[in-house]
Amino acid sequence: MSAGTLTVLALTVALAAFVQGSSGLGFALIVAPVAGILEPGLLPVFVLASMIPLNLYVAWRERAALDLRGAGWITAARLAATPGGLALLWLIPDRSIGLFVGIATVLAAVVSLAAPVFTPGRAAYVAAGAVTGLTETATGVGGPPLALVYQHRPPAELRATVAVCFLVGEVASLALLFATGQGSVQDLGRAALLLPAIAAGAWLSRSVHHRLDARRTRLFVLLFALVSGVVLMLGA
Repeated sequence: MSAGTLTVLALTVALAAFVQGSSGLGFALIVAPVAGILEPGLLPVFVLASMIPLNLYVAWRERAALDLRGAGWITAARLAATPGGLALLWLIPDRSIGLFVGIATVLAAVVSLAAPVFTPGRAAYVAAGAVTGLTETATGVGGPPLALVYQHRPPAELRATVAVCFLVGEVASLALLFATGQGSVQDLGRAALLLPAIAAGAWLSRSVHHRLDARRTRLFVLLFALVSGVVLMLGA
């Protein structure tokens, strides 16, 4: 990886950690398209591994607001769908992964922007968990379905529950990817190399997360995802 690529990734990861630490979502939506443009081989292991320390921190910080019931249903469905995400990764040629991530990102952002107000129930939790299991294992992007479920809940509840669901899912996806030969230790090393950038973004979010307008932050993330996804598709 060149110094220029590493610098761009570090800045992107720091921004993404700040956004997700503040709003509860956005890390993969920001990092995956940029990583796909710079070096498609980083997907999905690099993105999944980078999110683990961030979600550990957010889950602990917001633990009092955790929705245990929702997290349980989402996690069960997420784990059940993980093998399907691995199958998608096998079916998608390496040269097409950027295009797939771009399409998935744009569709997820459009759905999230257009979704009406609703109160989530068991069916919504299970559906969100299943879709997240497919898309996050294959591409590293799994936030939009969870954002849809919790977008009208208190910001602290969204941050805590999404962080816990992500954390369990990321560990499961990485374990399955490495067990089937789809993971690279080099990508874990690259994620570790950028830990200072993740820590910086998370630290900055600590002082503003309780004051930010979560709806506006979410809108920014989804609009960024739309632009990044289109760029990624055009460059595939």
